[in-house]
Amino acid sequence: MAMSHWASLLSTAAKVNLLVLVVSVVFSQSSLSNRAPEFALTKIEESDIKDDSGKEPITEDDADPEDLEVFYPTHQWQTIRPGQAVPAGSHVRLNLQTGDREAKLPDSENGRSDTREERRRKRLGKVDVDSNSFTAQELKKALAKMKENEKAERKAHEEEVRKKFRPIEQLKEEFEKLNMKMETDYEIMVKLISKFNSSASTLDEKVAALYDLEYYVHQVDNAKDFLSMGGLQLVIDGLNSTEATLKEHAAFVLGAALSSNPKVQIEAIEGGALQKLLVILATEQPLAVKKKALFALSSMLRHFPYAQQQFLKLGGLQVLRSLFRQKGMQTLHVRVVTLLYDLIVEKMLLEDSQHGDQMEEKIQQYRQVKLVPAVVEQDWCVVVSNLLAMPEHDTREKVLKMVSVLMAFCKERYRGDQALSTTLGLLRSEYEELAAEEQREGDKEGYFKELLGSVNTIIQEL
Repeated sequence: MAMSHWASLLSTAAKVNLLVLVVSVVFSQSSLSNRAPEFALTKIEESDIKDDSGKEPITEDDADPEDLEVFYPTHQWQTIRPGQAVPAGSHVRLNLQTGDREAKLPDSENGRSDTREERRRKRLGKVDVDSNSFTAQELKKALAKMKENEKAERKAHEEEVRKKFRPIEQLKEEFEKLNMKMETDYEIMVKLISKFNSSASTLDEKVAALYDLEYYVHQVDNAKDFLSMGGLQLVIDGLNSTEATLKEHAAFVLGAALSSNPKVQIEAIEGGALQKLLVILATEQPLAVKKKALFALSSMLRHFPYAQQQFLKLGGLQVLRSLFRQKGMQTLHVRVVTLLYDLIVEKMLLEDSQHGDQMEEKIQQYRQVKLVPAVVEQDWCVVVSNLLAMPEHDTREKVLKMVSVLMAFCKERYRGDQALSTTLGLLRSEYEELAAEEQREGDKEGYFKELLGSVNTIIQEL
């Protein structure tokens, strides 16, 4: 009986507990239904989703179809439709009651909600729009307008460039016309030779033609063309002219054409140019004529051993020696010494170089040129050393070089030359002072120090 009593009491207690549990669940649901919407367990009232202005947000029926692709959040929770893009920074949640994803704008820091216009400006940046929404169609129109403006600006820039510059096609046409009118060097030389050779041309016109020819024949190719068109022989014949001015300019053109041009050198010596030049130098002529003739002779002899050999056979060394006895020819003296120095050193350098088949043949040609023995025989040793008394430092420099080269052949002659010994002593004293002055000015390797070294070397060898 006691057992039956306790069973009855347990049954009653279980019923009471069950009743309390049911009441708790009911109150709990009622409490949840009255709480804030962020728990998303009940349906949100329409009054809760209005914006600050009292207007309802854009619905699917009111929005532009193209706007449905983008989710425009407010400060109230709104359902996110499938495929809609949610702006960055939005608050997103899952409604547990409906199963939809919802989103809203974050609350502002100052507690004040942004207006729809402010939200549009934040979304669009600094774009100025008048409509209440910024659709994809409006974006397309704006982009199209930007492209039109850019195209118009580019067209205006191109139009401005066209006004300042001419089209490349027009420039090409003008250059083609210019090229048709331009004459080649060959054509110009033909006209100049024709003018020089014409009996109708005056003396001034012939001189002008020779003056212009000298400019063109400096070029190796032009000199060869000058030879092929017969101009070289006309100039050589011009050396026989009775007009000193024609002789002068003819020799000038000849020297320019001969410079470093073996083909022209050969044709010139075969055409009798060497003999005519020596005649001009040996006879009484104005200084300007002899100066140009000496220039042409130097151009013919340099690096041309056959011409050097013919020069010695024709008595060319005696002709040059006679210039030192003629009055008014002092300016030519150093030119003659320089020419002889170049010819002697040219042969010495070739003999000291490496030999090849072609070089050996040229050495054999130079060996037939007996220039140094002829120089010593004709007493050029004294002629050269006497030039050290000239006041110009440049002249002294060239003469000192020539004396150094001749020292091996003229040493005995120089040792007995008291005048040379006196001159060298004076030069050493002068250049010691000038070199010391240079050194005081900071020029340790100056010009006068070099000259002093040349003087001391000659004195030591004597």
